[in-house]
Amino acid sequence: MTIRFYKVEDPYGCFSNFSPHPIVVEGVHWPTSEHYYQAQKFVGTPHADRCEIIRQAATPEEAAALGRDPQVSVRPDWDEVKRDVMYRAVQTKFSEHAQIRSVLLDTGDEQIVEDSPRDWFWGWGADHQGENHLGKILMEVRDACRRHLSS
Repeated sequence: MTIRFYKVEDPYGCFSNFSPHPIVVEGVHWPTSEHYYQAQKFVGTPHADRCEIIRQAATPEEAAALGRDPQVSVRPDWDEVKRDVMYRAVQTKFSEHAQIRSVLLDTGDEQIVEDSPRDWFWGWGADHQGENHLGKILMEVRDACRRHLSS
């Protein structure tokens, strides 16, 4: 059975980057993994002050909107590093929150899919042919959690 997630309020909503699970990366508190991910787009750019604006956004939806503003240029290496940034956010989230780590581990070996109808990179898109990188990262983090527990 494929595990699907998308909205925070749905089953497995804790897998969403919008879920209310704060993370701490390099001593900095981020309200959600979405806040962290969106802010990293501007590290080392002339718009680096946007990182703090995004960190302080009231909601993950606001953080996402600030990070997706087409009038503000993202870092030139973003396409090369965005998957690593997402992995760090997801890995940190599940390492810091035992309750949702248990939910992730309880998925066994099932495929995990972000059931986004609009995102063919992070999810599988409306036609279910997308790349599902967020689902793949969740499965990688699940495997890493298992290895850590067995060592």
